[in-house]
Amino acid sequence: MGWWLVNADTLAGSRFVVSPLAEAVAGLISLERGVAGHPGERAWLDAHLPAYRARLAGDPLTALTVRAALGHRWLADFLTPTPTGEGEPGFEEELARIRETLPETARANLAVSLRGPLPDPLRHSADLAERCADVLEWVWTETVLPTWPRRRRIIEADVVARTARLSQGGWAAVLNAMRPGMRWLGESRLQINAHDYPPREISGAQLLFVPVTLSQGWASWEAPHRYALIYPCSGVLAEADRASVPESLGKLLGPARAAVLVLLDTPKSTTQLVALTGQGLGSVGRHLKVLLDAGLVRRRRAGRSVLYYRTAAGEVLVTARETGE
Repeated sequence: MGWWLVNADTLAGSRFVVSPLAEAVAGLISLERGVAGHPGERAWLDAHLPAYRARLAGDPLTALTVRAALGHRWLADFLTPTPTGEGEPGFEEELARIRETLPETARANLAVSLRGPLPDPLRHSADLAERCADVLEWVWTETVLPTWPRRRRIIEADVVARTARLSQGGWAAVLNAMRPGMRWLGESRLQINAHDYPPREISGAQLLFVPVTLSQGWASWEAPHRYALIYPCSGVLAEADRASVPESLGKLLGPARAAVLVLLDTPKSTTQLVALTGQGLGSVGRHLKVLLDAGLVRRRRAGRSVLYYRTAAGEVLVTARETGE
């Protein structure tokens, strides 16, 4: 297994950060692999996959470069620069770091991601990183940017929920549920995946957690100073969640209010509910007040946020209506 040695000070100083570039890279991986992790991602792929494939079909060298950069198991390092953790850079600022990659560095990274020698067309090209950057710019502009405000709300809500989980169950509760194969092993050991990689000592470095809304994840670093774990956040593009309200529960409470109650199987903030339901802030607030007054949900404060969750009565109502369909 691959694991990092992380001391208490490094964990205590870790941060969640938002990265538009990471969101675009996750989109590129999903488009290239054509595999969806949930129905919401499937709808997104269906909308954009034909145009993506048409774009690469017209540029075979770029298509070969992208496939090499995504590799068999390892992403090319130049494609996934580690966030700086300083403020929130814009997409173009992050993308510039890829465009600045030296040709020899890009070729060396691609040889690692391919786990073997480069095909001849890649060995003799000096603009490999630039080609990947152009594709990422297309992915961002055409498939991510139009829905970035909503994606950002989902990301921010995920951070709120994980911060609340940290206060309840400590770092183990947060890290164990962050991405497949990742868990806290104890004794300062953080398993980041199930692959047989040598351990890394990162104590004293900056550790960043970067949520994305698609079902992709990876690790990146600029040793020995910064390490980042990119992970799929909860509630991602959750069109499926909107359709999962039992019909009988919708008739009893109204579809919109029932959708809020169904989503509260785990504590969520108003911001998160707005992002997941697509309803306005005022509407979600009114539904929560009715559910609170009826004793179907409760609320508690977690830092600056208020989280709502189902009571036993709310749980019984949802479960009964689900099993009664």
